[in-house]
Amino acid sequence: MRRLLLATLFGAIGACAQAALPEPIARLAAEKGIPQDAIGAVVLRGDQVLVAHEAARTFTAASTMKLFTTLVGLEVLGPQFRGRTELRTSGEVAGGVLHGDLVLRGGADGDFTADAFTHMLEKLRTKGIRQIDGNLVLDRQLWQPARADAGAAPFDESPEAYYNLIPDALLLNMNLQTLDISSDAKSIKASVLPELDKVRVRSELALVDRDCARWEDGWKIPEYVRDGAYLTVVLKGTFPRNCSKTNVINVLDRTDYAERLFRATWERLGGQFNGQASEASAEQSRAFNSGASTLLAEHVSRSLPEMVRDTNKLSDNGLARTIFLSLGSLQADPVQGSRPLPDAAPMEIPGGAEAAPAPMTTNARAEMVIRNWLRAHGIDDTGMVFENGSGLSRIERFSPEQMAGLLKAAQKSLWAPEFLTSLPIAAIDGTMRRRLKDSPAAMQARIKTGSLKNVVAIAGYVPDASGQQCVVVVMVNHDRAGNGNGRALADGLIDWVARSGGQQ
Repeated sequence: MRRLLLATLFGAIGACAQAALPEPIARLAAEKGIPQDAIGAVVLRGDQVLVAHEAARTFTAASTMKLFTTLVGLEVLGPQFRGRTELRTSGEVAGGVLHGDLVLRGGADGDFTADAFTHMLEKLRTKGIRQIDGNLVLDRQLWQPARADAGAAPFDESPEAYYNLIPDALLLNMNLQTLDISSDAKSIKASVLPELDKVRVRSELALVDRDCARWEDGWKIPEYVRDGAYLTVVLKGTFPRNCSKTNVINVLDRTDYAERLFRATWERLGGQFNGQASEASAEQSRAFNSGASTLLAEHVSRSLPEMVRDTNKLSDNGLARTIFLSLGSLQADPVQGSRPLPDAAPMEIPGGAEAAPAPMTTNARAEMVIRNWLRAHGIDDTGMVFENGSGLSRIERFSPEQMAGLLKAAQKSLWAPEFLTSLPIAAIDGTMRRRLKDSPAAMQARIKTGSLKNVVAIAGYVPDASGQQCVVVVMVNHDRAGNGNGRALADGLIDWVARSGGQQ
């Protein structure tokens, strides 16, 4: 029945897909120099179509893509789902010595912070382990490829920034360092956390006369250099006088980062380790997970609804990618939080019947899960393009009517409350905290935002003047979408719904 209703609804949308935008929005678009064919919009009140402009056309819609990832994540993985990290060994413990390798196994744990790692190592100490006579083996093999970040072209000019982070299944502390930089009239001081073994920071920043608020104007991507056993993070560019700022960066090699955080933490806890860190191969990973290894310590993430809330409220790309890839690699477990899916079926390589089969990538499996869910809920996925499930992409795209279908389906979901509470509230929190403060939509509308160069989008729920909940979707793809122009159109349609009750 739900599929039939959605099919009927989209038939209605298709029938009026070129309907004019509301007159105030059309006038505003003209004032901003944005042609109407660069705008896609849908407004639904129940099963009534109020606006359907370029509704079937696909657009780049930036972070609103996270709504597909998070809703399907809740629907498929369930609210009890949790990522997990494990410390395992196939060795034996005798006299306080672990004779064998210590395996750090990644399981899509988006909460695996430096503090969480410390607590895991404290558990080893409480088990009487003080010395590790083996190596630290880092198992990232849950996702294939295990290191999608390796060799990936930078998305933009700030590859070190957190929003650009490409996660792997074992992402210790998100591979991040927190820099505290302060200056007076003549000098600069810089410090970094967490403490990493033999990792230092050196400032080559030049002092300049500039407003502290514009400190990023002279920022350059930090470098790191090896000097024997030491690594030095080198800060480049310029920095204002009499300024203090904190910045989070991702620049260190991930194997280096994990090993050096482990060494610093283990030594601080009174432990001894003379081995090295290495990356587990696929064969090693299968051996570790065959049942022959012993679980020494574990960490589980917060529940999926909590992760979804951070993903949508804060538009966290790393968490969105983690949930997306979890769809292609994990299933919920009522005791452990999650467990790996069976191996993917082979996928044919283009080249004919004699071409050798190749394992399906985790990314491809995740996309397949989302597409299957959409089809099962009567949402035509034709024309949709997925890349990473976060919207930080120049190729991900979908249509306003596909997004509207998702939002309609979400209203009928068992997990509708969890999904709804993850959306930013206009004028209150998340990425909507500074928007629509003087609109009746303030404190009422729940909206996911998205923005890239030449792209502005919103999608969510807005109560109209009579209090009826409306689905609202706006997408703007144009070189004049920046400088607040696209945002003005999106906010204008939200305000129009909230004030008028959809009466043009």
